[in-house]
Amino acid sequence: MIETWRWFGPEDTITLEQIVQAGASGIVTALDHIPTGDAWPIQDIQARKSLIESYGLEWSVVESVPLHNDIKTCSGDYEQLIENYKTSIRNLGACGITRVCYNFMPVVDWTRTNLSYDLPNRAQALRFEMTDFAAYDMFVLERPGAEESYDKNIVESAKARFADMSQHQRDMLEQNIIAGLPGGEGSYDRDGIREAIREFTEMGESQFRKNLFRFLEAIIPVAESSGVVMAIHPDDPPFSLFGLPRVVSTADDARALLEAVPSDANGLTMCAGSYGARSDNDLVGMVNEFRNSIHFVHLRNIRREADGSFYESEHLDGDNDIVGLIEALLDVEQEHQVAIPMRPDHGHAMGNEKGNDNVRPGYSYGGRMKGLAELRGVIHAVSTLKNLPKRGGVT
Repeated sequence: MIETWRWFGPEDTITLEQIVQAGASGIVTALDHIPTGDAWPIQDIQARKSLIESYGLEWSVVESVPLHNDIKTCSGDYEQLIENYKTSIRNLGACGITRVCYNFMPVVDWTRTNLSYDLPNRAQALRFEMTDFAAYDMFVLERPGAEESYDKNIVESAKARFADMSQHQRDMLEQNIIAGLPGGEGSYDRDGIREAIREFTEMGESQFRKNLFRFLEAIIPVAESSGVVMAIHPDDPPFSLFGLPRVVSTADDARALLEAVPSDANGLTMCAGSYGARSDNDLVGMVNEFRNSIHFVHLRNIRREADGSFYESEHLDGDNDIVGLIEALLDVEQEHQVAIPMRPDHGHAMGNEKGNDNVRPGYSYGGRMKGLAELRGVIHAVSTLKNLPKRGGVT
């Protein structure tokens, strides 16, 4: 597997030199300075690529070319926005950047309620707490009909939790949920998110799924002709938030989108932490079923709780079978004689990175380097047992 690293561009506090020292060979990045909806110019793509290559690295994956909400709702000037997206894909292909990770999540991108959850070893992890989320939804956002979205026990727990929260805790919870996390597609204020939720909930799941397929029907032929593969990222968490439709959460969802637009260019990002936050998603089974369509991999682990809550655990110590998943992915590589880009997804805040405002939540240097080292060891061990060639910096 190709070892890659998420890098947030020249403004990232983690440098390309540090990434080289961590042992990664590929970079996963995006042109975040380009407004969502605008086409990515060739000169900007080439400048970023040249910078990466000057450190002996490769721009392996774009994560991501964000989709404007008007494309997701098929409203406003969405046809021109799709044309702009096509231009970005063509320009990336012309520059030799051939993998694009993207998502189709409505309103909120990846979402957590606690960005500094204390672990027994005193490191800090990201956590999604269902009770806290319900408390925000019902008593801060005051979404109409919110109580109907939750189990009765969650509603009662949320009432008690909200009553015990200080104003500062309520403000922090709101900031964590709607202000936007690293790599997300923007942020909202309270009135803005209410209006966005209303628009998407009125649309409903069936129409939202049709809009995704309409986007794919427009983009995939362009990707094919440009030598680019599209790898959709699953919903994170993989279930409805705020009553919103979520259409990339399960194996059935993945199956439907692949069948809707059959093409080698229409593929998946296998995010173990996102799909794995549902106990009914069999990650190894999904790799085996969708083995021809997995173009990118995020490896992280989680600990699930019965009410839908979870926290991000050690990469090799959680509810997901990371070793089995890596074994299945290596089989796919061997079968197709390809190397799939993989990145250690998220990392715990440790040492002097704890409480450091310069460290993006989930994207600490030490935590991700630890995760990459652990994953590298598993890849090496499994490859040796299977007598497979070593790739991606593993020797």
